[in-house]
Amino acid sequence: MVEPIEGEVGSTFISTGHLPSSGMVQALVDQARERFKDNDEGQNASHYPALALVPRDLFGICLTGSDGQVFTAGDVDVDFTIMSIAKPFTLALIYQVLGAEIVRQKVGLNATGLPFNSVQAIELHPDRKTNPMVNPGALATVSLVPGRTAEDKWSFIREGLSRFAGRELTLNEQIYASASASNSRNRGISRILYDYKRLYFDPEETTDVYTRQSSLNVTARDLAVMAATLADGGVNPLTGERVIEASHCRHVLAVMVISGMYNSSGEWLFDVGLPAKSGVGGGIITVAPGKGGMATFAPPLDPSGNSIRGKLATMFLSERLGLNMLASASA
Repeated sequence: MVEPIEGEVGSTFISTGHLPSSGMVQALVDQARERFKDNDEGQNASHYPALALVPRDLFGICLTGSDGQVFTAGDVDVDFTIMSIAKPFTLALIYQVLGAEIVRQKVGLNATGLPFNSVQAIELHPDRKTNPMVNPGALATVSLVPGRTAEDKWSFIREGLSRFAGRELTLNEQIYASASASNSRNRGISRILYDYKRLYFDPEETTDVYTRQSSLNVTARDLAVMAATLADGGVNPLTGERVIEASHCRHVLAVMVISGMYNSSGEWLFDVGLPAKSGVGGGIITVAPGKGGMATFAPPLDPSGNSIRGKLATMFLSERLGLNMLASASA
């Protein structure tokens, strides 16, 4: 572990910036949707039968600035299921409770180089740890949620994610039922982790809470606010509530950079230069620290499980709006 430099904590020297003028931002968001709305590549997820039924032509883009300004285009108020995009927010809540270092020791951090639901990823690592953005690590993270019972843990997650969104999020019962009937792989992963003492709660109940977490209804507008809360040092820019401490935002964003876009995370960072997380429900969030959060929704996915139209729109806007956190100009 790298020790912090003395006097570094609390420094005001941070990487930040501002979005362009509101008129320019809205014009570019509109342009991004118009440019990519007719792209018909990819297929809806088939992990759970109900996901395949979501209309494939839906497409929304929302960007929420750290100052609370909201810019939208398209289907930003259509409900869909959060799926894996819940992972960084649950991780943030656990960082707040246990501290990032404890979670790193119990769950892991580094990318696996294997599919998000790989059992082999557990077996190949001598300490049986993965990272919080793939299913084994996400299940381990959920098992660390405070509470004596599964209901206690579920309430903690739902209430916490609702605070990130700035409104009460509800369970999609249809998706939850569909996922519960077809999540045998996650149940198997939980049992393996439990046997290796890398799951910290009952494996069946952990899987159920994880499935409920993935089945929360959100909109692109919600996700942009949630992403903007991470961009704004843990303060929800619409409600003004501090959801988590700023130091934990930094750690969550680091994990998103490492593996938020599954096996294409390296290519994503090369092309877009922002922490991101995708979900098989068709959503993608990106975070521009200090500037704001962006969310896209378009169900058809590429082979890695990432929304195709969402990727294209995010890449376009990252470049046009100067969001890429790796970009710089000569002095």
